[in-house]
Amino acid sequence: MAISQKGAEFLVRSRLADAARGDVEALFELGVTYSTGRGGMTVDLIEAHKWFNLGALSGDTRSQQCRAEISVEMSAREIAEAQRQARAWIGSTTQRYAA
Repeated sequence: MAISQKGAEFLVRSRLADAARGDVEALFELGVTYSTGRGGMTVDLIEAHKWFNLGALSGDTRSQQCRAEISVEMSAREIAEAQRQARAWIGSTTQRYAA
């Protein structure tokens, strides 16, 4: 399982870099990874919602659908936290790549 966990962590790190550059596929894949526990990652619906939300904001219909599907399993408080984290991500990437 350690190899699987290391592989999942590598996937997340590489996809985070792609997501920071606006790669919609990376946003979707991060959402899938956290919503399903792919590669041994812990399922985290708040984190998954955040990534699906960011993908949806970029116009990705798969992200919109997945966000809606996991929302039914989340409390209003969890959704609000995911939205807060998405806004924070947008703010941090905007600052990082503004020049």
